[in-house]
Amino acid sequence: MYNELEKRLIDLEELVEMLEEDEDEQMMAEAVTEMSDLSKQTRKVELASMLSGDHDYANAIVEIHPGAGGTESQDWAEMLMRMYLRWLERRKYPVKVVDLLPGDEAGIKSVTFIVTGEYAYGYLKAEVGVHRLVRISPYDANKRRHTSFASVAVTPELGDEIDVTIRDDDLKIDTYRSSGAGGQHVNTTDSAVRITHVPTRTVVSCQNERSQHKNKATAMKMLKGKLYALAEIERKEKMANVSGEKMEIKWGSQIRSYVLQPYQMVKDLRTRIEVGDVNRVLDGDLDQFIEGFLLGVSGGNDKSQS
Repeated sequence: MYNELEKRLIDLEELVEMLEEDEDEQMMAEAVTEMSDLSKQTRKVELASMLSGDHDYANAIVEIHPGAGGTESQDWAEMLMRMYLRWLERRKYPVKVVDLLPGDEAGIKSVTFIVTGEYAYGYLKAEVGVHRLVRISPYDANKRRHTSFASVAVTPELGDEIDVTIRDDDLKIDTYRSSGAGGQHVNTTDSAVRITHVPTRTVVSCQNERSQHKNKATAMKMLKGKLYALAEIERKEKMANVSGEKMEIKWGSQIRSYVLQPYQMVKDLRTRIEVGDVNRVLDGDLDQFIEGFLLGVSGGNDKSQS
């Protein structure tokens, strides 16, 4: 891809030199079109080079949990879920919801879904962290402004080629009746499975399958990915201590604010990318945030919709 882009750039430079000697409207239009397309293709190649991590190609396991605040935060968690499902629909990524716990009044208490497709984890890892919403609450009779938080965790779905040691003695396995929709059989048998890895207090659950055996197999895959991710965080923290660097390696760091009142703005706190059309973002338009994070862009703004 690099060689092809380099050849096209050389051809474009020669075309520009010809235009400097003899201006021609048709050649000028051709040069402008080629320059625009070459810029887009270069960005795609640059982005592809950023998706070269050990598991960037893998499927992704996404979890969303509301913060403190009851119905407000639970509603915000459901809004985030819809945002990601819309983005994944645009990208034509298949999604399978494996665990969903509805809120008491509205929203959700938690959701876990698996995204299948090339580089699903590579893209979605950009969304890990705490997301903040500011709005006039639809659940507040006094119409006061509320701030809600929800966390997003993303881990790769690992295959058998990755060696993660899990001792049976370290596991606490519970079965229970499914709490969500799924048919009469699902709701009347203890087919749902919750697995707790006692040493790390890591919990995973799955309830979408009719078979307890299938739910357990899926839950073990999820646990494997989580434990691998925890091991990677520990490894990076040790490297940071050895090199003297201070690295923010934690799931709970706030990454983005979505403000609906008193003004409208989505601001990514890592890349400083800002978008004025909040509804567009909440409807799944996340490309510039994800690409900006992967490419290390800082200070870019989109004021067109402000």
